[in-house]
Amino acid sequence: MSEKKYTASSIEVLTGLDPVKKRPGMYTDTTRPNHLLQEVIDNSVDEALAGFANHIVITLYKDGSYGVRDNGRGMPVDIHPEHGVSGVELILTKLHAGGKFNQDVYHYSGGLHGVGVSVVNALSERLEVTVIQQGFQYRIAFAHGDCVEALTKEPYSNKKDQGTEVRFWVNGSYFDHDKVAKSRLIPLLKAKALLAAGLKITLIDENVAEGSEDAHLEWYFQGGITEYVEDQLSGEEILPVAPIIGEFTGETEEFTWGLAWNKEGSPSMMESYANLIPTTQGGTHVNGLKNGLTESIREFCDQRNLLPRNLKITPEDVMQNLNYLLSLKMVEPQFASQTKERLSSRHIANIVATAVKDFFTLWLNKHVEEGLEIVTLIIENANARVKSSKAVVRKKISQGPKLPGKLADCISNDVNLTELFLVEGDSAGGSAKQARDKEVQAIMALRGKILNTWEVDSSQILSSQEINDISIAIGVDPASDNLDGLRYGKICILADADSDGLHIATLLCALFLRHFRPLVEGGHVFVAVPPLYRIDIGKEIYYALDEYEKNETIKKYSHSKKNISVTRFKGLGEMNPIQLRETTMAQDTRRLVQLTIDDSDINQVFDRLLNKKMSAKRKEWIEIQEFNDVVV
Repeated sequence: MSEKKYTASSIEVLTGLDPVKKRPGMYTDTTRPNHLLQEVIDNSVDEALAGFANHIVITLYKDGSYGVRDNGRGMPVDIHPEHGVSGVELILTKLHAGGKFNQDVYHYSGGLHGVGVSVVNALSERLEVTVIQQGFQYRIAFAHGDCVEALTKEPYSNKKDQGTEVRFWVNGSYFDHDKVAKSRLIPLLKAKALLAAGLKITLIDENVAEGSEDAHLEWYFQGGITEYVEDQLSGEEILPVAPIIGEFTGETEEFTWGLAWNKEGSPSMMESYANLIPTTQGGTHVNGLKNGLTESIREFCDQRNLLPRNLKITPEDVMQNLNYLLSLKMVEPQFASQTKERLSSRHIANIVATAVKDFFTLWLNKHVEEGLEIVTLIIENANARVKSSKAVVRKKISQGPKLPGKLADCISNDVNLTELFLVEGDSAGGSAKQARDKEVQAIMALRGKILNTWEVDSSQILSSQEINDISIAIGVDPASDNLDGLRYGKICILADADSDGLHIATLLCALFLRHFRPLVEGGHVFVAVPPLYRIDIGKEIYYALDEYEKNETIKKYSHSKKNISVTRFKGLGEMNPIQLRETTMAQDTRRLVQLTIDDSDINQVFDRLLNKKMSAKRKEWIEIQEFNDVVV
């Protein structure tokens, strides 16, 4: 292999929209361009949320392009005083440029990173914008993210008309499939119309026969969430007969929710939204709803002595049959990724939990008969859970090897609830013991890097004391398909967020993939994701997973007058127990990634990472990654 020098001249500086073109997966879902269309739609919805638009038209053109038109204020067309270009060009060609970093223009909005519509531009072969304002029509066009037709201005006949239309032709080379999935688009549009009462949304599809029912769809609902929930649950046998609708309004947030329990079977509606963006993976607002309902039901049961002795209601019992819809609007929401599928704003969990608990406690005491029916159903769920868990109860060691002395075990024996955290280092282990929920979370501290077992036979790995202790603690032998002895439902790898921690996490993932594969296939192995940075902005505290999230957070508040200070955690042991609990261990606010096997090349990936015979290729690969990751 020829020697490759790594000098200052090797550093590549990506400007404009180049970072998006180079790493599109960091900014959007590259399976289909649905997320691109959604980003444009969300901008129009934000105009509606701000009270300036009441009609949005989405067009699927015959030539394969997509258009979104609204009757809002229109993108700004005046010249930006600092950058010297029109507002519309700045929005479309610069990352982190937008009017949503403060609340001066939009109080509630979904587009907070300032990268949404510019990402659409970067990944489109062509994008055209038409703005109508104050009796004039403005046009501008882009190709592959670059302006190719300068902004033009001409008189417009109807001076009362206003709004924006964005039309774009997707660059299919960035996507697995270059067509928007209409089946996923329709329920999204319907939900937005129902959640934003008074907003009319029209979908025109030029690709189907004119006059066909699918060629022109329209949604308009004055009843809002009440009408939506009733529509979704029509035909279901639910408790209570009329869905429960609640709402809360605070200084910087407001949310509405609808609830109904199925008498039998799984729920058909489990939907959550943050500023009308569907959070398909839930998040902190859903955790708040879950905990608020659970506390309220526990209180109702305690007041009336409804629970059998030693039976405890869990959030899972409450949610098992629950149809719910939660629509949250809040200032500056934080999402787990640019695709915004999961809300990660930590403080909102307690706000939602408190509001829901107060509301539902009052509702139960006003509707005691219906409340008793709901609680009876939930108690049945709890009894069924306890009965089934007896078959898979966490095994207590009564014979054979004793549990490792460094294992701080939990109290519960229910495998459905218990978690074992494998923690890097004694210092972090001490913090984790103080941060944990002793009822269901066990802690086992590991001494640095474990043995690289990727190329070791399963019959040999127990010679390592660390791996032997892990095997005894979880109750499963290497290379065994028998999980009857499993002592914890979740095994969570918890290492530092730095490179050494990632190495340790990789070694542990390799251990489970190679020698405890049934645990992985059964969905029992997880990786906890601690933050690398703490960011203090005035009196508010934020946490960032990595350099990218840190920069995003700082950019979001760079225009505020608040003092910003950044602390880099050297390791988990540097966090105090409260910080570790909030960011990494508490079920409401942590980030937990499940280890799954959905890649046919997974063995090749770990060979490249851990195979000793591939050290030369691994060095070359690391050098390439370092070269590519220098992005400014």
